[in-house]
Amino acid sequence: MANASRKELLGKVYKMIPPMLESFHKGQLGRVAVIGGSEDYTGAPYFSAMASAKLGADMSHVICEPGAGAVIKTYSPNLMVHPYMRQSKNLTQSESLDSVSSEVIGMLSRLHVIVIGPGLGRDKLMQDTCARVIEEARKQGIPFVLDADGLYLVQTRPELVQGYTECILTPNVVEFGRLAKAKGVDINEGKPEELCSKLATAFDGVTIIQKGAKDYISNGKHTLVSDGEGGLKRSGGQGDTLTGSLATLLAYRKAYHDKIWEHDNDLEKSETLALAAFGGSAVTRECSRLAFTEKGRSLQASDLTDHVHQAFLNIIGEKGSKL
Repeated sequence: MANASRKELLGKVYKMIPPMLESFHKGQLGRVAVIGGSEDYTGAPYFSAMASAKLGADMSHVICEPGAGAVIKTYSPNLMVHPYMRQSKNLTQSESLDSVSSEVIGMLSRLHVIVIGPGLGRDKLMQDTCARVIEEARKQGIPFVLDADGLYLVQTRPELVQGYTECILTPNVVEFGRLAKAKGVDINEGKPEELCSKLATAFDGVTIIQKGAKDYISNGKHTLVSDGEGGLKRSGGQGDTLTGSLATLLAYRKAYHDKIWEHDNDLEKSETLALAAFGGSAVTRECSRLAFTEKGRSLQASDLTDHVHQAFLNIIGEKGSKL
């Protein structure tokens, strides 16, 4: 797969996309939750969850701190917002790490994919809650995407994701270096794609997308380079479009392997995980290109949200409908 062309790779991603069929019921095409959103950061979980919804997830949730929840609810009525998280300073006498984490964990059986990190912050209770959610998600076999302060959790507790092949990490260059240091991986020698593969292997098969001018993707077994044209503006929040896009593609991947529609099912799971990562990267880069073409240097993260569907049509393409 490493030597496949961009067109061939996107053709395989296309195979994983469910058609739009009358026989499907609500929820089959993706139930996704973004866990993040704190007192200081409300935009990131919104951008992630909206990207997930705009890419076609049937149900898009945000699980956040109450102060963030009140704000995020005003952004869009399309998201389901659950104020279950707590920051240490806002914990009441009747609440504890056990009670907070159990409420979040209680939602997992209703979800196909979770994103952890957008707007999370580094508050100890928020981080500890997410650590417990990760442990339970692993037990239930739920795929998850970690970004931003979710990566800080991996940096400080790498054992949380070690060997879990249903996990995608999305570090930028700086975050990649910190993860490499945590795993004792020397990043001073070798090509970027080789280093990405080396770190993925050190995590025993976790998928890594190292974001940059080109996105390097590897789970140790499959290594890809996503180098589609993007925009030239580096505003904050663009990585949240990536995490939301990845979540929906992972949900589609589940639908593919569950064979909820008739197809040849000839792609194996480690390959489809790498393909979901490649597809998410390609769609996000196209979002950036479209938004930058329209907005130029005034581009903001919300402009990417507006272009998710068109980017999907341009990069992957619709099927099974009359759209």
